[in-house]
Amino acid sequence: MTFRVGLLGHGTVGAAFHELLDERAPAIEAAVGQRPEVTGVLTRSRGDFDDIVARSDLVVELIGGVEPARDYILRAIEAGRHVVTANKAVLSQHGEEIYDAARRARVQLRFEAAVGGVVPVIRVIHETLAAAHVERVHGIVNGTTNFILSEMTRTGASYEDALAEAQALGYAEADPTEDVSGRDAAAKMAIIARLAFGAPIQLDDVPYEGIERLTSDDIAYAKELGLSLKLIGTAERLDGGISVRVYPAFLYGAHPLASVVGSFNAVTIESTAITEITLSGPGAGGPQTASAVLGDVISAMIPPPTLPAPAVSEPLATDVVSAFYLHLEVADRPGVLAQIAEILGLQEVSVKSVVQRGMGDDARLEMVLHPVLESRFKAAVDLIARLEFMRSEPRFVRVIEEIFEETP
Repeated sequence: MTFRVGLLGHGTVGAAFHELLDERAPAIEAAVGQRPEVTGVLTRSRGDFDDIVARSDLVVELIGGVEPARDYILRAIEAGRHVVTANKAVLSQHGEEIYDAARRARVQLRFEAAVGGVVPVIRVIHETLAAAHVERVHGIVNGTTNFILSEMTRTGASYEDALAEAQALGYAEADPTEDVSGRDAAAKMAIIARLAFGAPIQLDDVPYEGIERLTSDDIAYAKELGLSLKLIGTAERLDGGISVRVYPAFLYGAHPLASVVGSFNAVTIESTAITEITLSGPGAGGPQTASAVLGDVISAMIPPPTLPAPAVSEPLATDVVSAFYLHLEVADRPGVLAQIAEILGLQEVSVKSVVQRGMGDDARLEMVLHPVLESRFKAAVDLIARLEFMRSEPRFVRVIEEIFEETP
């Protein structure tokens, strides 16, 4: 029996998926009793959407972007077709509309490949840990930035040189803005938070920072203290509601995410029921994403359908507690450190350690600060930036202080 698959998009991922499905079709038929077959392909130059939907049991959307992907997904659902997509942009901005449509039509909507490549974070959170009451999910969900930071650490390369290497190897797009700005990771964390907490989190609810301003000095400081520098996405329950955010952070060596290098992704899920588990694997690339898409197609061939429950609104926490690394370039004059310390003290920011490097007009202060409300820390940084002896804008990176120990 043939299971008909309509394919929207035939770029890097679409072509890899098509090839993989053809290759694995006999094994899938042996396992589930149906043989998947691509019965139509839509690209800019070929195929008709309505005809493809009419001749399909399931539609795979791999064209990316918001429109016309959103329109195609909704029309396929309304036609009673199951849908598999790898489109984080459309789900992070229009997820509730799409989930509701699939729920009404009683069709399956699967999107494992939208987050984490082959790392099965969606299935684990939504299905395996459905009763676990997840407290926090945080991780490395963008392979491009992790590769860049890994290369800067491994070779001492500048950000610009590491980015060029990522582009040469195909890990970064010609325009890498979505990745290096943190927006790509923010879209993925919005999807994760929606599943983990059942709240209608969208991309616009997720503040994000990227890696563009990080320098070799920051990497050198991290190595000196045995730290790793990563772009981290966090979604967690706090007393004030739910916080979802993306930011660069220093990690201590024993942290489960510290050793994740190259283009790999990793996600740690925490709950009182399970303590914590970490999932890791390749986060980017056509064959990897195609494998996750095919896994979703196989799941959709086997009922019953699974969809996120209707969203329940919860307040968003806008101010959280973090530790920080602060880098200041100053003129080395009497009283400089005292003025900085006074400003930090007035904002209740406590200094854990401080190192001064250089002399004269080429002095640098590198500080690690104890955990404090981010609003107080940023108020202190704004005041410090106005001091007349500052030679450049202050730079800061969050420090994740948890030290994980192996369970005997």
